[in-house]
Amino acid sequence: MQKIDIYRPSTWKEYQNTLCNGCWGGCCTMPVEIKISDLLSLGLATEAEAVGSISKLAKRLFKEGFIQSYQKGTEFFILAQKENQDCRFLNSTTRLCTVYEQRPDTCRQFPSIGPRPGFCPAGIK
Repeated sequence: MQKIDIYRPSTWKEYQNTLCNGCWGGCCTMPVEIKISDLLSLGLATEAEAVGSISKLAKRLFKEGFIQSYQKGTEFFILAQKENQDCRFLNSTTRLCTVYEQRPDTCRQFPSIGPRPGFCPAGIK
């Protein structure tokens, strides 16, 4: 049986709802692309910032450690990750999302979207 590798989607398992039961959050170790609407729902940006200078907002969020990059052409922000590659909003002990109700659309739609739609890296540790 081939080992699941988060960086090789060809090794991922076909998604089933039961994979989330007891999962350690493998999908929460991948870089997360977010948009302004996600920053608003997470409380990381205000409405005024969202209609103002996005570059200025990105600079603030980078300085505060909330994002690791911003792509001006696509207006995607990449959430910062912890040193171990976990999402900054993933509880290291419980492996649960600390902002679950406000989580970004990318997270809400996974695994329908992502590197291999319909598959997930469940089972890796």
